Amino acid sequence: MLKTTPRLLCQSSPTSVSRLVRTSPHPLTFRFCPRRPFSLTVSARPLTAPPTPTEPYKIQVRAHSCSSPSCSHHSHSQQLRSTTDSVTMTGIPKTQYAQIFDKTGGPIEYRQIPVQAPGPDEILVNVKYSGVCHTDLHAWKGDWPLDTKLPLVGGHEGAGVVVAKGNQVTNFEIGDYAGVKWLNGSCLTCEFCIHGYEPNCPHALLSGYTVDGSFQQYAIAKAIHAAPIPKGTDLAKVAPILCAGITVYKALKESDAKPGQWVAITGAGGGLGTLAIQYAKAMGLRVLGIDTGDVKAKMTQSLGAEVFIDFAKTPDIVAEVIKVTNGGPHAVINVAVAEKPFEMSCKYVRPRGTVVVVGLPANAYVKSEVFSTVVKSITIKGSYVGNRADTDEAISFFARGLVESPIKIVGLSELPKVFELMEKGEIAGRYVLDTSK
Repeated sequence: MLKTTPRLLCQSSPTSVSRLVRTSPHPLTFRFCPRRPFSLTVSARPLTAPPTPTEPYKIQVRAHSCSSPSCSHHSHSQQLRSTTDSVTMTGIPKTQYAQIFDKTGGPIEYRQIPVQAPGPDEILVNVKYSGVCHTDLHAWKGDWPLDTKLPLVGGHEGAGVVVAKGNQVTNFEIGDYAGVKWLNGSCLTCEFCIHGYEPNCPHALLSGYTVDGSFQQYAIAKAIHAAPIPKGTDLAKVAPILCAGITVYKALKESDAKPGQWVAITGAGGGLGTLAIQYAKAMGLRVLGIDTGDVKAKMTQSLGAEVFIDFAKTPDIVAEVIKVTNGGPHAVINVAVAEKPFEMSCKYVRPRGTVVVVGLPANAYVKSEVFSTVVKSITIKGSYVGNRADTDEAISFFARGLVESPIKIVGLSELPKVFELMEKGEIAGRYVLDTSK
């Protein structure tokens, strides 16, 4: 029971409000001041009796007159309107299964947790499938210079069905297909958001990192950033597109490579690499795949790579890449999670070519010898996921059958086993979790 009535300061963000909504076990009443939209009183009181499983949750939002001496009540009367809106969650269970860890590097537990209600600008997605990304492994290990939310439900490639939405949501209806992406939300008002660089927003919310993600049966996402998925889409196969697909598609756009030119893809046999090959082919590029192992060699070539170079069997990778591409690739997409490929790519890229850094190995650096970098006039740039337009375009490629996700489906309960394989580098393609198992 809440014995006091907390007050959110006017500097508080809408995110603070939605988090309070989701963490309170009781109905919440919000009292707003129209002149100070983020200053509000939130009160909670217990129900007189425990709700039945079919009883809906309701979140009431009421406008009120402001008692602040600095406010003009006359001007308030012109802006104020009495409203009572609610989010009804009929037929949605109160608890769900999720993979969650309480401390960095600690045990990952498959257990039941509460199903949360969406805030005014959010949707609740019944996640059917979630891809497993190398970023999820970093989130669990905590080896990136960015703190994670704890306890944390990881995952950011969740594909499912909208089952509830806030009263401000206009771009989704109940029953629509939606994707929970890495970029869960952003402020939409900073210089980066305004110019379409939402992933660079300093206030970005990251699924499975700073907010709970898709390794659960019901996940929350900001509606404006959730990915619309066409009805009838295979949700298991589209799940990896929501991060891996969007990320490599954006990287290829950033490379400025033109149809008919060569692009080299390091880590070509992994989850991002296998999609990068296909997007590159669909964009009219010639593909050179770099990875190791017969399984990955066969897979990359079946997906459209003209040439495959096994880095474990090739004595001089730089010379070989330059030879087979007749002067070096015009662009390199580095999705490998190791430092060495980045350094080598700066050596074999064609003069005036572009090296795009995508993979994020922990504690790694991009190194390029200065003289050659200048004389060859090469460009080295980072590419960090995609915006809403990139998302729609990447999903469109998939929906039109130009990109196929090579996946293996296992149960949500098997996530720790997937992480073990990922650490050993034994995954070809992408693992996708079925949240019902």
